[in-house]
Amino acid sequence: MRLRKRKLLAACALVLLGMGRQVAAQAPAAASVADAARNVRVTGHYDNAVGTSDAASQGVITTDLIVNRPALRTGELLEFVPGLIVTQHSGDGKANQYFLRGFNLDHGTDFATYVDGMPVNMRTHAHGQGYSDLNFLIPELVQRIDYKKGPYFASEGDFASAGAARIRLADKLPQGQASVSLGQHGYLRGVVADSVVAGPGTLLYGLEVNRNNGPWDVPENVRKYSGVLRYSQGTADNGYSVTAMAYKNSWNATDQVPLRAVESGLIGRFGSLAPSDGGDTSRYSLSYVLRQRTQNRLFELDAYLIRSQLELNSDFTYFLAKPATGDQFQQSERRTVAGVNASESWNTQLFGLPLRNKLGVQGRVDRLSPVGLYSTAERVRQDTLREDRVREASIGLYGDNTVQWLPWLRSVAGVRYDAYRFKVDSSVEGNSGAASDHVVSPKLSLILGPWSRTEVFVNYGKGFHSNDARGTTQTRLPDGTPSTPVTPLVPTKGMELGARTEWLPGLQSSLALWRLDLASELLFVGDAGETEPSRASRRHGIEWNNHYIAAPWLLFDLDLAASRSRYAEHDPAGNFIPGSIDKVASFGVTVTDQGPWSGAFQLRYFGPRPLIEDNSVRSASTTLAYARLAYQLNSKTRIALDVFNLFDKRASDIDYYYASRLPGEAADGVNDRHFHPVEPRSARLSLSYAF
Repeated sequence: MRLRKRKLLAACALVLLGMGRQVAAQAPAAASVADAARNVRVTGHYDNAVGTSDAASQGVITTDLIVNRPALRTGELLEFVPGLIVTQHSGDGKANQYFLRGFNLDHGTDFATYVDGMPVNMRTHAHGQGYSDLNFLIPELVQRIDYKKGPYFASEGDFASAGAARIRLADKLPQGQASVSLGQHGYLRGVVADSVVAGPGTLLYGLEVNRNNGPWDVPENVRKYSGVLRYSQGTADNGYSVTAMAYKNSWNATDQVPLRAVESGLIGRFGSLAPSDGGDTSRYSLSYVLRQRTQNRLFELDAYLIRSQLELNSDFTYFLAKPATGDQFQQSERRTVAGVNASESWNTQLFGLPLRNKLGVQGRVDRLSPVGLYSTAERVRQDTLREDRVREASIGLYGDNTVQWLPWLRSVAGVRYDAYRFKVDSSVEGNSGAASDHVVSPKLSLILGPWSRTEVFVNYGKGFHSNDARGTTQTRLPDGTPSTPVTPLVPTKGMELGARTEWLPGLQSSLALWRLDLASELLFVGDAGETEPSRASRRHGIEWNNHYIAAPWLLFDLDLAASRSRYAEHDPAGNFIPGSIDKVASFGVTVTDQGPWSGAFQLRYFGPRPLIEDNSVRSASTTLAYARLAYQLNSKTRIALDVFNLFDKRASDIDYYYASRLPGEAADGVNDRHFHPVEPRSARLSLSYAF
């Protein structure tokens, strides 16, 4: 094993030695390596043609899919990533629950998400490590989503072991748009957006207002506001933009409920045992994006400042800890994030071989003042369980090098270095202090082909995820129990063998066999409402993705995935990872340009999961269908009907298994399945006007 590691590091060092040598003078002869391998492009929902990526599981989602497929929630933008499932176990002001490649990612752990270079994942978050709340986005402004899976890419760092998605907003809209949507359960949404010429550049604006009560017995009472203002000049790869974003939301939450409470008739399927649960959140950001392209070079710079806050009130165990007042607790934080990403890419030649090189640096500082956990009753704080002020800083340096060795062989070798510094000032005696850690992550990919419009990929890479800063200095729990500090940076290792083909005209098809090892699993703990480190784990699986344009007006998507997830360290309690997904399937049909008519149908299958380590309790599967029928009234006006849960399935969005206590039950509670139901069939009617 050590010999293989040394050989891999030596190979990475050898190809990286070519970076920076003999660049400018030889530039015109060295066209982009990816462009040299580019073949016939298939347009449609995805831009995943042969020669456009370095792994079978990497790709681009275009705006065509985003605007044509109905979505129940904003976070379902990520469900366009093949094999990724998006659910919700609380109110629609909270981050969604994500599943991918055998992971219950909770609210984002091990899947990195960015919007125009700004990180969405929040580290050392009050509710869970890597918390990714996308509710601030206005979907109509999303231009594209670039996704990657696996830790094979030098530019991806923290939380990116299972994958990463980079969402890009538009600089300019083809026309102004205003829309209003009405639906059942008090649903109301209005959007207005446009871009106008402003001096030498373009000014884009967007505003969204949303109201929703949902089907819950306790109305959700969502009050959501989102705004975007962007000024840009130039093009996407040779220009700049300055963007201000604002978002505010408040809501009531019906969290998961115990199955026994529903079966006994204590509450209905959409009832609540903690009617004061809910929260409020806000996010404000200012970002700057610069792209400068010369004949041979591309310089990229992202800088951002984010201010966010969250107060989340939850009660998952009811009367287990406090029989008199209930177990509600509040997770609260005030956060400021500042960061910068910079990189330089250039083409050159070495011994006659075309090379593409990239060097980059990524820096980020999080300041939480404070992040706290409080005991509450009816959202009123009763006790402070812990309150911490945290400073977390990181810097990542990376480089990669692409060599076109032969017309049918290219390599991408890279290495990444990340260093973290944590400082915690805690209200719990003995938990204040400082910690630091660093990790080196080598990467290597081989791309063979194309032959008959088919490529083969071999990928290997190491990655990592960071743990909560509070855990790195923690010596005791809030109740006084001794505790051992956690490892700050947890290494991961992945590999993949894949293929992509366009041998059938109109079809893009990819197949990937993958494996991923984690030195420590981040696991959601139901009674604490947060993630905690646990044992090492191993996952492996297979993915098959297909996008077929049967006719200019008819498009099909079919994505299938299966995986196996187990703890790598044996324990008598069992080796199954609670919540780990094993099967995912998605099928979609889009019909356009049939006179004034268009439509879409989407079916997705979310397989069963083990809920405890010995696999004796498992969730059921969930199959949901969405549909859209749209009619163009005239050149400017369109009406669309979206139907969610088309077949009115009674299923779960999420399932957990843990102990809770209802009135009259024994003091130690009852172990039970806790579920959050999918919403029943509902319809939304949207009227949009272009101006």
